[in-house]
Amino acid sequence: MINFTKYFIAIVVTLLLSNSAFCQEKRLARADEDFERYAFVDARKIYLSVAKSGYSSADLYKKLGDSYYFNGELKQALPWYDKLISDYPDSIEPEYLFRYAQGLKNAERYDDADRIMDQFIGLTGGDKRAASFMKTRDYLKFIEMQSGKFKVVKVGINSSYSDHAPSFNHKGQLVFASSRSGKSGSMVKTLHEWDEMPFLDLFISDISTSNVVLSAPKKIKGKVNTRFHESSTTFSADGTTVYFTRNNFTKKRLVTNETGTTLLKLYKATLDGERWVDIEELPFNSNEYSVAHPALSPDGTKLYFASDMSGGRGLSDLYVVDIYEDGSYGEPKSLGDRINTEGRETFPYVSDSGRLYFASDGHVGLGGLDVFVAVPDVVGFSVPYNVGRPVNSASDDFTFVLKEETKIGYFASNRSRGNDDIYSFKQIEELITSCQQYVSGVVTDAVTRKFIADAEIILLDENNQEIERTITDSKGNYKFQLECERSYVVRAVKQDYKPTEALLGTNTILEYEHKLPLQLGEGGLDSKEVRPGDDLAKLLQLQVIYFDLNKSYIRPDAEIELQKIIAVMNEYPELKIQVRSHTDSRSDDGYNMKLSERRAKSTVKYIIKKGGINRNRISGKGYGETTLINRCTNGVDCPEKDHQLNRRSEFIVIAQ
Repeated sequence: MINFTKYFIAIVVTLLLSNSAFCQEKRLARADEDFERYAFVDARKIYLSVAKSGYSSADLYKKLGDSYYFNGELKQALPWYDKLISDYPDSIEPEYLFRYAQGLKNAERYDDADRIMDQFIGLTGGDKRAASFMKTRDYLKFIEMQSGKFKVVKVGINSSYSDHAPSFNHKGQLVFASSRSGKSGSMVKTLHEWDEMPFLDLFISDISTSNVVLSAPKKIKGKVNTRFHESSTTFSADGTTVYFTRNNFTKKRLVTNETGTTLLKLYKATLDGERWVDIEELPFNSNEYSVAHPALSPDGTKLYFASDMSGGRGLSDLYVVDIYEDGSYGEPKSLGDRINTEGRETFPYVSDSGRLYFASDGHVGLGGLDVFVAVPDVVGFSVPYNVGRPVNSASDDFTFVLKEETKIGYFASNRSRGNDDIYSFKQIEELITSCQQYVSGVVTDAVTRKFIADAEIILLDENNQEIERTITDSKGNYKFQLECERSYVVRAVKQDYKPTEALLGTNTILEYEHKLPLQLGEGGLDSKEVRPGDDLAKLLQLQVIYFDLNKSYIRPDAEIELQKIIAVMNEYPELKIQVRSHTDSRSDDGYNMKLSERRAKSTVKYIIKKGGINRNRISGKGYGETTLINRCTNGVDCPEKDHQLNRRSEFIVIAQ
């Protein structure tokens, strides 16, 4: 007999659950709309309510974390990224590992952040943030070395709202952005749901001789301030021109992009008496991306700024545009890969000596945005250097300006209350901005472990061109001076021993000594019987050459092993090999075959180019996923570390 009561209850429960799920989906759809137009606070309210009701998904946790992350509230973002990583490990995109690491740094959990960055490296490889981290694993040591060079004090003009973007005008006054004005009106909620702060205006204060006490702020005069955002200024040397950031509001008309979002643009104004007039929009602005945060060069011929325009490297990049004598402008040019990363580079400032200060979360720092400095050189600017504590902290630190003549400056940070405050500083010591790196080591016998004196140590560049050579002392010691951010090969040679060499990459730490011990001894091919078909990597006991997921470039760890292959091929000129490259089982078979062919070609190209090996001695072939070495075939759920074992290259002897 059918239990109709139970059957009815089941139907009701099912209908209730279905209705509840439908309601949740509608609420999430509304939240997603808010999120897409950067209304993070409104979206967050819905997401938090849905999460509290017991709903869980990777997308929900991503957007909850992002709603805090993009407002600079990294500690609040951390628990949601934590849930994403722990509950949905197979749904993690590399970018969320980076954001999670930033949140951990904000909580000053640097060991945990470094562990997550190691995972980030495993999934990205070619990302500059990953490369910077690999080169500067001792970044805390360098930041400590750079720290203590500024004396920092919070100034008295800060309000309970956001105060940031300080700059100097020609009278030595401080101009800054603040949302203290509390502008109201029907447009406020619609346009500033990002963080539920009132809109920003530009204010001005006189600076006392202490540089900490400033006069009561007043709005700058003229037509610069509107009912929308104004921020980040830079002034010409004669004080008659100001460039500033504003929402896309021109001729009393507010403009949005295709998704309904109001972006940022750069504007120019002219001083007439004490009032700013003749507001002009700069010609390289766009309605489809933001252009913001201007900084003039000391001679006024170049304008630096931040933008998320297409073709950039990251979330925002730094650019420069020429300003010609007739007042026209050149084409914006990226400051390049030394400066820009896949993260945020923003708020540039150029000092009187031409040094570029800017904020970034893409270069290795203490957490959030850190302030960096790059010095001018023949190709633009040097690699950037973290300016250290106390200017930088685990929170967002940005909008750094400095008068080099007096060593007095200002910057903004949200370290205190979560809102942005302005700080004054006095520079009491020079920053380290010239590289002094070294490589040193001890050469020993691979069997006896005894020191080897009079061994010849050769330093080569990344193209195997000799730079310098030296001889080990009686205890096997050697040492070379190096340049920052370069690749080197260090080769050891001694009669009656097999030569050995290792690849070394320098980092951006300005005072650093790399330790590189070398061993000479057995390990060449003379002591082994070599037959066609043997794997050279196994004969020489090399580490496996691995590739990142869906990538064919040569990783830094792979370069070390390939340099050993090059050394052996140079030592044995009759040796011929075939590079055989493989993929894991993910993606379809045809794609994987093409990917493996690219990997084989990339490996062969590296050995020919870097080692000067004749093309007739080396060939390559891709095998796709046809020769997997474990159970991770199509459809089998395997962890990343097992899949990586299949992304490899072999070096098969063809002739000896």
